[in-house]
Amino acid sequence: MDTKELLRKVRKIEIKTRRLSDHIFGGEYHSTFKGRGMTFSEVRQYQFGDDVRNIDWNVTARYNEPFVKVFEEERELTMMLIADVSGSQFFGTTAQFKNEIITEIAATLAFSALQNNDKIGLILFSDKIELYIPPKKGKSHVLRIIRELLEFESESKKTDIAEALKFLSNVMKKKAIVFVLSDFMAEDYDHTLKIAGKKHDITGIRVYDKHEESLPNLGIISVEDEETGELLTVNTQSGKVRNTYATYHRERVGYFQNAFTRSGAGVLHNRIDESYVKKLLGYFKRRA
Repeated sequence: MDTKELLRKVRKIEIKTRRLSDHIFGGEYHSTFKGRGMTFSEVRQYQFGDDVRNIDWNVTARYNEPFVKVFEEERELTMMLIADVSGSQFFGTTAQFKNEIITEIAATLAFSALQNNDKIGLILFSDKIELYIPPKKGKSHVLRIIRELLEFESESKKTDIAEALKFLSNVMKKKAIVFVLSDFMAEDYDHTLKIAGKKHDITGIRVYDKHEESLPNLGIISVEDEETGELLTVNTQSGKVRNTYATYHRERVGYFQNAFTRSGAGVLHNRIDESYVKKLLGYFKRRA
């Protein structure tokens, strides 16, 4: 993609998603996530009814009378966007690919965070960490994130969600609002997710195409595995073949749903021909 084309696409996404975040998601994002974190403010003398768990024993010992720590709502939050850039994201049978919808959703979330003066960071992953942009504030920073989402070419086409979550836990020491955007056609990440979920407020956004749910009967066809590059000959006339594929797909979706739910994380399913605006708005309202 040349520079002019890239800038045109960035501008187009900025106009669309910023309008959404300004008019729809700004207030919803604020009410959903603001105040979920608490930060230390000061110490004061113990008063009847104070939670004894907040007693500052060092200060209490120094003055020989009880003092408690006072906390207040965090005014500044950090949002981390974790986006899957493996080969399977470049699939779509409608007007857009999965990665294009992921970019629009990520941009909408980023502008919502920007409106609240929060920091935004980005992790792009395949079966390894492809790119890490540390959290920062500002419109120019958000536009850089959008540019990377649009033009980044991953070195690997495979997927390892656990690797992305491990990296998140290593680089983010303070609590963050985390959105993981992927088709989640992977497994073996529930344990890592549980660990990350103890510290961070995580939401998994599954972006998928309706034709991935089942194989149509098209006879004998050649297909390419987007993640391995392997060419396969598949007899889609076979009911057994179609049932095996459908079962595999249901299992991966079920694994995603169960892993995120058990870890206390949020779950959002968005088909690429559906309105992610309605899905995000409904999700924010349910959580507020």
